[in-house]
Amino acid sequence: MAKEKKVTPLMQQYNAIKIKYPGALLLFRVGDFYETFGEDAIKAAQILGIVLTKRGNGSESETALAGFPHHSLETYLPKLVRAGQRVAICDQLEDPKTTKTIVKRGVTELVTPGVSYNDNIVQQKSNNYLASIFTDKDKIGIAFLDISTGEFLVAQGSTSYIDKLLQGFMPTEIILPKKQSKDFIEQFGAHYYTYFLDEWPYTGDYATEALLKHFEVASLKGFGVDRMPAGIVAAGVALHYLNETEHRNLQHISTLSRIEEDRFMWLDRFTIRNLELIGSMNENAVTLSDVLDHTASPMGARLLKRWIVMPLKDKKGIQERLDVVDFFFNNRELRDELIGQIKQVGDLERLISKIGLQKANPREIVQLKRALHAIENLKELTDRKDAQSLALISDQLDACAAIRERIEQQIQAEPPVAINKGNVIAAGVDAELDRLRKISFGGKDYLLEIQKREAELTGIPSLKIAFNNVFGYYLEVTNTHKDKVPTEWIRKQTLVNAERYITEELKEYEEQILGAEEKIQALENRLYAELLVAIAEYIKPIQLNAQLIAKLDVLLNFAIVAEKNYYVKPEVSDSKILDIKGGRHPVIEKNLPIGEDYITNDTYLDPKAQQIIIITGPNMAGKSALLRQTGLIVLMAQIGCFVPAKEAKIGLVDKIFTRVGASDNLSSGESTFMVEMNETASIMNNLSDRSLILLDEIGRGTSTYDGISIAWAIAEYLHNHPAAKAKTLFATHYHELNELSTSLERIKNYNVTVKEVNNKVIFLRKLVPGGSEHSFGIHVAKLAGMPPKLLNRANQILKRLEQERTGGEQIKDSMRKIQKQAYQLQMFSIDDPVLNKIRDMLNNLDVNSLTPVEALMKLDEIQRLLKN
Repeated sequence: MAKEKKVTPLMQQYNAIKIKYPGALLLFRVGDFYETFGEDAIKAAQILGIVLTKRGNGSESETALAGFPHHSLETYLPKLVRAGQRVAICDQLEDPKTTKTIVKRGVTELVTPGVSYNDNIVQQKSNNYLASIFTDKDKIGIAFLDISTGEFLVAQGSTSYIDKLLQGFMPTEIILPKKQSKDFIEQFGAHYYTYFLDEWPYTGDYATEALLKHFEVASLKGFGVDRMPAGIVAAGVALHYLNETEHRNLQHISTLSRIEEDRFMWLDRFTIRNLELIGSMNENAVTLSDVLDHTASPMGARLLKRWIVMPLKDKKGIQERLDVVDFFFNNRELRDELIGQIKQVGDLERLISKIGLQKANPREIVQLKRALHAIENLKELTDRKDAQSLALISDQLDACAAIRERIEQQIQAEPPVAINKGNVIAAGVDAELDRLRKISFGGKDYLLEIQKREAELTGIPSLKIAFNNVFGYYLEVTNTHKDKVPTEWIRKQTLVNAERYITEELKEYEEQILGAEEKIQALENRLYAELLVAIAEYIKPIQLNAQLIAKLDVLLNFAIVAEKNYYVKPEVSDSKILDIKGGRHPVIEKNLPIGEDYITNDTYLDPKAQQIIIITGPNMAGKSALLRQTGLIVLMAQIGCFVPAKEAKIGLVDKIFTRVGASDNLSSGESTFMVEMNETASIMNNLSDRSLILLDEIGRGTSTYDGISIAWAIAEYLHNHPAAKAKTLFATHYHELNELSTSLERIKNYNVTVKEVNNKVIFLRKLVPGGSEHSFGIHVAKLAGMPPKLLNRANQILKRLEQERTGGEQIKDSMRKIQKQAYQLQMFSIDDPVLNKIRDMLNNLDVNSLTPVEALMKLDEIQRLLKN
């Protein structure tokens, strides 16, 4: 029979705690070290590059061990979390000196990728969202919670809407019920960091109760989310999850906001990715966010990212932003003063969250005091009669003078980072603290006072006070004067030439001085905790300050960017016309070689006259850049930013769709063509009369004939759509599509010009009316450095194909015939009530449940309709 492993009391305690946190790496505090054991130790050693040793080497209870000093937690914790680990921090809950048994321990915090406020883990300029998802029948609820800023947002909608939100908010962790994990991966992919919870928090009214209890309200109507049942469950479970991860001081999560779908432009996930708004699949790519971000605070940088993925679609809101940017553009001196003050404010949003979590250190409290001083200055600077929007900000800013003064009075001007370092609370705050400090730090002076006083009282001039480890402080009297010693002194030691005595006063002082440091620490901790509680009362007004300053920062930033990059104020209207003169791509123009000018282009789209522009031209000529720049200019205008153009008239756009660039989604087994068709189908099914559609090289993932047929059908569909005359830019290398303009009046042909000189191609990148006849593909191959022998052979094949005329003309003839047939069919079917009735009848048929007899009866019914 095998011997049972002997388990030490420490390991028994470890195992009992470890079992409560499955899937988490447990950092177990032992003395001055955080230790990891077993599998955790192997993981930690690998991730952190620390030494892996063994505990109980060679014994039955041998186990892997790896640890690091407790003061290095700030260094090692971020590495573990960034490696995707959930980390449970287990601390000693009592002083080892006060117990004779094993020290009581417990997990004080569970840090996960989505639940962290540590400055070394969260990125300064990005939010760190935890997303909670719950699917209820056909509705999906989602909540986004950033514990580091206190933001708490909720939404509910279709799969495509939730997908768009996930792309925009980019959560670092997603939680959802275990039984919905398979559906989630099918709908949204497997590239997110996910954690699956048990089902019980999602049942009954648990989630609603969690929200009502947290916000201390009787109903959720005040938050405007009462009609979002799936969203409420997702939000309630997000709070539950924070509780489960040992985060219970959550006063800074002070409100729940609904993401108003109707307020913002629709950018599907393909558009966010294709336009490279805040991230890119290409390494080292510069995004729109990189170009537009010259904010003065991390709060501003985070808000800017949010605005970029959520452009407004109401004219009033856009105009207000543009007017403030215009005002700042023309008031440089005020702008510079405001920016200077915003820099003083720093990251107020995350700072006040740390106070809510009761985790703020003394230096952060001093930073809060500085921020509140700067807010007072900002309030004065924005109180202007010539700018109504700024005056509104000024009215709402609150310098919280009372708490600022309290911080000023109670905290030292230059305190240490940690409270346990001492000397945090200022003098004059607490009489007992001042007395203890006098004893502790003014010890020598106090002893000299006693020595001087006793020498005078006894008439012993050589009296001295000293200290030893045997009996502490003592009075030493030489034998010459020992007859003058008062009777109340107690003799402790006799030397050759002197006697040593102690007194009641010295014993009391000794106790005081030895216990003073401990008492000082306890008093400072208490006074500091009281101050944190007092500041926490101001969380809501300080959070409002943070939001207002972030907004101010972004608008100031837009004025700086406009001046620096020569942007102009766009004219936003309720019309459906898009008229851009001298447009430029905001990102490409910033990365041009020195001395090279950006070739500007005009874009005019009008649903009544020029709804669809088909752009032909060779690869590398700039078709894709033109498409992207149009989308970016519209988006920039609708976030309230000036735009890279000579002039821009933007009729409000409610949706931007893009199908730009081919990227194989091999990881999920989808070809380029399948990805392309999925994206295009998403566009065709969600059109509106204010949509802007940017299509690049549709159909290139399949054969030429297939590709041309699909591209042709898409262009026709967009032109003939009965309800939505969506503005469309359609770049293609299928020159055959130029034929469409001959019969469809709102389709116009343009091409990106090239110049051929001595058999060399120069890309002029200028958009001009008319179609293009050549592809210049072989010239591009030459530029790419293809071998001359290969290029010569390609030219021979091209000439032969042109002579045989097997391509272009045949395709064009076929397309003309197809087009004519389609046109005749359309002429025949317009407003024919019988055909409309038959169409409706067929649409309402469920073919899968139809019996053969029922099918014959339906056919008979259709035949009778036609005869009548």
